[in-house]
Amino acid sequence: MKESDLPGRITFISHAPTAAVRRSAFPLDEPIEPREVEKLRSIGWVPPRVRQVYAGPEQRTRQTANTLGFDPILSAELKDLNYCSWRGKSLDEVQSTDPDGVRRWLTDIDAAPHGGESIANFLARIKRWLAGQHGSGHTLVVTHPAVIRAAVVLTLQAPAQSFWRIDIPPVSITDLRWNGGFWSLRSSGCSFSGYEN
Repeated sequence: MKESDLPGRITFISHAPTAAVRRSAFPLDEPIEPREVEKLRSIGWVPPRVRQVYAGPEQRTRQTANTLGFDPILSAELKDLNYCSWRGKSLDEVQSTDPDGVRRWLTDIDAAPHGGESIANFLARIKRWLAGQHGSGHTLVVTHPAVIRAAVVLTLQAPAQSFWRIDIPPVSITDLRWNGGFWSLRSSGCSFSGYEN
């Protein structure tokens, strides 16, 4: 059976940890931690047969994809949520200088106190990308936890505020299946065998 004859499937892989992930900070365009490269190489993961591989354009997603043995198609639609003026700062730092902004950001999906994307705009971007992916075959996507959380919210048709209730750890797998009319969530946040955060 050819890959194009198989029903639609998207496997998301969240990128490996970076310094910002370890600091609970809003990310810059930074590489994954050097020790994570060795950890990824040592797990001996055998990738599934896929029709295409995408990645967000940032260094951390490209590096994770390359370390796993992929040469992905880079997609701007799969870039991380734009945190604009908060990039590089820890949540504690932002909370101490802009507590009202953090409160609004966490409670109002239309708020963008950092000057970047609101959660509502971010969900709309990921919805547009998902709408173009209902074809046949298996697509693998190496991207950001926020992108994967958005895909889960949209797949479940959950309230946008539930974006904050989904945990996607680094180097985890989330799997969606196309049934001909809509996406279904098969699994989310599953660890790679042999990889520990």
